[in-house]
Amino acid sequence: MSNRPVTLTVAAVVVALEGILAVLLGGYVGVETVIGKPSDPISSLFVAGFGIAVGAALLWVAWGLLQTQRWARGPGVVAQIFTTIVAITLIQSGQGAMGIPLIAATLAGLVTLLSPPTTHALYGDERPD
Repeated sequence: MSNRPVTLTVAAVVVALEGILAVLLGGYVGVETVIGKPSDPISSLFVAGFGIAVGAALLWVAWGLLQTQRWARGPGVVAQIFTTIVAITLIQSGQGAMGIPLIAATLAGLVTLLSPPTTHALYGDERPD
């Protein structure tokens, strides 16, 4: 049995789902760029590559969280902050069907990443000097 708390597992799942979504959206943009006629193909390819790279990075962070690695919490929290901005923008632009589930997932990610069981699992009883 692992000493990983449920909160850390939920945080890893949330970050992994965000990573998978970013990879899929980046791939979608890439495919649409190749088969379609974008007005700016270079920018479209950059967006596709960026989406895939961010998704891969989020999957790496999720793996780190599952392995109870301290380094993974910081990038996980930063990702949730950026995702909150994206979700709010979606809601304000009338895309509530996408923004509301995204903000719910983001809040779940933040709460679980910053919860006391997660903090204890990652940092134990260490006291900062």
